[in-house]
Amino acid sequence: MTDDKNIKFSMVTDFYEFTMSNGYFETGKRDEIAYFDMFFRRIPDDGGFAIAAGLEQVIEYMRELSFDKEEIDFLRSKGIFSEGFLDYLENFKFCCDVYAVPEGTPIFPGEPILTVRGPSIQAQLVETMVLLTINHQSLIATKASRIVRAAQGRAVSEFGSCRVQGYSGAVLGARAAYIAGCVGTSNTLCDMLYGIPSNGTMAHSWVQNFSSEYEAFRAYAEIYPDNCTLLIDTYNVLKSGIVNAIKVFKEVVVPRGFRPRAVRIDSGDITYLSKKLREILDKNGFPDCKIMVSNSLDEYIIRDTIIQGAQIDMFGVGERLITSKSEPVFGGVYKLVAVEDEKGNILPKIKISENVEKITVPHFKKVYRFYSNETGKAMADFVTLHDEEVDDSKRYTLFDPVHTWKSKTFENFTSINLLKPIFKNGELVYKSPRTVDIREYCLAQTDTLWDEVKRFENPHKYYVDLSPKLWEIKNNLLKKYN
Repeated sequence: MTDDKNIKFSMVTDFYEFTMSNGYFETGKRDEIAYFDMFFRRIPDDGGFAIAAGLEQVIEYMRELSFDKEEIDFLRSKGIFSEGFLDYLENFKFCCDVYAVPEGTPIFPGEPILTVRGPSIQAQLVETMVLLTINHQSLIATKASRIVRAAQGRAVSEFGSCRVQGYSGAVLGARAAYIAGCVGTSNTLCDMLYGIPSNGTMAHSWVQNFSSEYEAFRAYAEIYPDNCTLLIDTYNVLKSGIVNAIKVFKEVVVPRGFRPRAVRIDSGDITYLSKKLREILDKNGFPDCKIMVSNSLDEYIIRDTIIQGAQIDMFGVGERLITSKSEPVFGGVYKLVAVEDEKGNILPKIKISENVEKITVPHFKKVYRFYSNETGKAMADFVTLHDEEVDDSKRYTLFDPVHTWKSKTFENFTSINLLKPIFKNGELVYKSPRTVDIREYCLAQTDTLWDEVKRFENPHKYYVDLSPKLWEIKNNLLKKYN
């Protein structure tokens, strides 16, 4: 894992996971097979879709999951756990089956994005780490996707390490942002661990440390003539910053055979300033010099600057991305959906609530995505029982599982089962892609969504519907318990 090596990840667990697991042990349920789904109920920022991320860290956690003497002694000190249960933990070996959607996949409310099948104790104990890992990275990836789309092809870098809640949030948040389309990060460790390009040049302190802005720019350009980006808003963007930058470009960068890379502004009216800077740079023979802006940006500010004709080539986005300031909670949950009896029969389980969105979908499931053979666009997701197969040659009528009178028929499509096997009997059967490959997959899959689904305001609702068999099982359970 990327955090401090002294952290006991097996203990990053809500305490009730241990009390329930001890209870399973004491009531003879320790070997009972249970099925848990992770899913989410609402898309952050009322968007049209979310982005799955964090699976690689879940895999690392599950592979390394064990309990050492120090952890066992701590649990023993609580005075409520049986010695039999503590012995079980001391000899713990993860043996669950795990299925998950690949990182970078667009996901929608109500559908499983990860399923764990295994002994009740084990499937229960992993809940907290599964949720905190996937919730965090999916949240940041979803926010980053919005910001990248707002930039309309202009480069977006993640600049939020100084403002995020903790170093793990900085590193893994930058990873998630890159997966969703950011071109790089200011976080050096993220580059070292995941090969995500780190970038950065100077802060205002560099300029202030010299007797003049001109001397600060000149010193920097002499050290980095081949990658010269100057921060020009320490004093006055138009009266001194750009004037001194152009002077240094002409005196230092160009004579050495290089071209200036960019100027950056971190304050002021970035739309107005960028227009003026573009005029000045072009007039002085630097039409290839990029203009980069930062300063508390989000998707709406970026969108508005572009609408207003801003001449911005690159955006550095910090705290509003890395903390997902507008919607800081993803809201994924982890719920029991089935158990097996002594003969291996799957017995569906349901959680009922007066809040319709909190009613779970029972049973062991698959999630199929229908792609149009004509357009390549994703048309709908079809949640089925685990042993149901979709025949792409047939027509399928999908209906809204709540408003059942709403239906739509699909044909001429190709279906893909989104849930991939990750672990089988505790053995890893999945190879995590390189981060750069996850990013390419994410951008390609996002492109399969209709523009109407990708709208920021009032996006089209994407179909996620249940097979008739699954709907009948759910409906029968609702009748039974009501």
